[in-house]
Amino acid sequence: MKSLFMIIRREFAAYFATPLAAVFLAVFVGVSCGMTFFVSSFFDRGQADLAPFFTWMPWLFLVLMPAVGMRLWAEERRLGTIELLMTLPVQPWKFVVGKWAAAFGFAGLALVLTMPLWITVNMLGSPDNGVILASYLGAWLMAGAFLAIAACISALTKNQVLAFIGAVIVGFLFVMAGFDLVLSAVRPWAPDIVVQAIASMSFIGHFQRITDGVFDASALVFFFSLIAFALWLNVQILDARKAA
Repeated sequence: MKSLFMIIRREFAAYFATPLAAVFLAVFVGVSCGMTFFVSSFFDRGQADLAPFFTWMPWLFLVLMPAVGMRLWAEERRLGTIELLMTLPVQPWKFVVGKWAAAFGFAGLALVLTMPLWITVNMLGSPDNGVILASYLGAWLMAGAFLAIAACISALTKNQVLAFIGAVIVGFLFVMAGFDLVLSAVRPWAPDIVVQAIASMSFIGHFQRITDGVFDASALVFFFSLIAFALWLNVQILDARKAA
C-alpha cells in the first residue's frame, strides 16, 4: 500500500505546483457563496440553513469537477509519460485509485473552505447541524462520482478540453436523469422498469434526499457503486492500452 499512498501524495501535490489550484479554490468558494447569498436571496428567506448552498452544488460540480479531473490521464497521454507509468512495477489500479483519491481530497479541501458558511448560519440562527453535516458528506460523495467519471473520460484522450467536454456531457446525463423532462420523453416507449431505472440514476435525486436529512443506504450504494464502476472501467481502459 506504500506505493498507493506515494501516488496519492504525488498527485495531490501536483495540484499546487501551479497557481491554478488557488484559482480553482477561489472560484469555487466565490461562486458558491455568490449563489447562496445573492442568487438564492439568502437573507430574504428568513431561514438559517444551507439549503440554497447545497441546491446549487450539483450544478457547480457538473462544471468544476470535470475541470479538476480532466488532466488526470489526458496530461499523461499528452506528455507520453503514460507509457512509462505502465512499465513500472505497480498495478494499474493503484495509479487509477491514487489519482482519483488525490482529486477527491482536493474536492474535500474545496468543501472545507466553504465551512465559514456553516459558521455564519449558526450565528444567525439554530440550524439542524446534523443535516448540514450529512449534506457536506453527500456533496463530497457526489464530487467523487463526478471525478471518477472525469478520470475515466480523461483516460480516453490526450486532449484535456475533449476530456472536460466529455465528462460534462456524461455528468449532465446523470444530473438530468430524474427530471420530468427526461422521464416524460422515455415513458411513451419504455416499460416502467426502464423509467424507474433511469430515475434512480439521478445525482440530484439521491443528493436531495441527503440534504433533506435522509442519509439512506440507497444514496450511499448509488454513489459508491458508480465510483467503483467508473474506476474499474478506467483500469480496463489502461489495461487495453498496455496490451496494445
